[in-house]
Amino acid sequence: MVKGIAVLGSTGSIGRQALEVARAFGGRLRVCGLAATGRNLELLAAQVQEFRPQVVAVADPAAAADLRDRVPCGVEVVGGDEGIAAVCSLPQVGMVLNAVSGVAGLAASRTAIGAGKDLALANKESLVLAGALLLAEVRRQGVALLPVDSEHAALHQCLAGRTGPIERLVLTASGGPFRTLDAAALAGVTPEMALAHPTWKMGPKITVDSATLMNKALEIIEARWLFGVPWEQIEVVIHPESIVHSLVAFGDGTVLAQLAPPDMRLPIQYALSWPERWPSPFARLSWEALCALHFEPPDEQRFPCLRLGRWAGERGGTYPAVLTAADEAAVELFLRRRIGFLDIARLVEEALTRHKPKWEPGWEDIEQAVVWARRWVWERSS
Repeated sequence: MVKGIAVLGSTGSIGRQALEVARAFGGRLRVCGLAATGRNLELLAAQVQEFRPQVVAVADPAAAADLRDRVPCGVEVVGGDEGIAAVCSLPQVGMVLNAVSGVAGLAASRTAIGAGKDLALANKESLVLAGALLLAEVRRQGVALLPVDSEHAALHQCLAGRTGPIERLVLTASGGPFRTLDAAALAGVTPEMALAHPTWKMGPKITVDSATLMNKALEIIEARWLFGVPWEQIEVVIHPESIVHSLVAFGDGTVLAQLAPPDMRLPIQYALSWPERWPSPFARLSWEALCALHFEPPDEQRFPCLRLGRWAGERGGTYPAVLTAADEAAVELFLRRRIGFLDIARLVEEALTRHKPKWEPGWEDIEQAVVWARRWVWERSS
């Protein structure tokens, strides 16, 4: 059977790779809907021409009006806030891949789940911001939630069909481009340096988060919600080759690891093909790559974001929302050269310190915490 999919964030890094997977499996995947901000209208128009979705959502109404003049007959273009709902409500769509970047991805996840669609989740912020609320919606709707992050996709595969006690979930991290830099050198990091990731090709926000290890901090919280293990059983290890994507240690002394080339198309294919496994046309792991694999503990003194993420996650309430929104604002300021690299962690920590949390937050509480954190960071940097 052909599976109908919608790709939210189609012009971003993950969205483009998801469409590569759809192209490779044209006989099994049908792209029924696309959604994008409209900032890269030329690419979006080319995607529409190739995949001919029924509905295209464009966040910018002016860009939506421009796109309507470029799309083939029969393709509906919906602008503004109603666009993603229109895409997710398509009866032909069985799975929505949410590759929307940052905090904005939470609303997209809620919309997809509310429409009764299985969700392939590349937007880790959705679970970090509102894990309890989002998973309650997943259970209420009876839909599947498949992680697209390479680390969580690896854990999902290692845990599939397994029973018995889990001792540890181990998330691997490349360490980013500054793994060996001392603290003094980190103070001089520029945006160009932070965006030069040694193993992965990603968007600017997640690439900077990888350099600060905030990406791994968010993934700790995401893993806690996805797999339900205690905080103290989730660990991080630096693995610069990015071949081992995560490991699970079981109570019988066995450790299972998932290995693959550092290619995001593989976890995307895993999510879109689930519960099946399809033969892949993408890169294979060479045995030569396994001759030298290195692991080391993370240095939380040089990379304090890892400590901040665990602190916020363990305390819960609206702290993870503040962590996420403050980091998003700080990274934007760094990319605009308004603050230094080390100021990212400093501003996030100060925001967490000043925040007055709500301990059992609803959707509105989380939205208010996000607005407060963003404003606080921008005001502190002015």
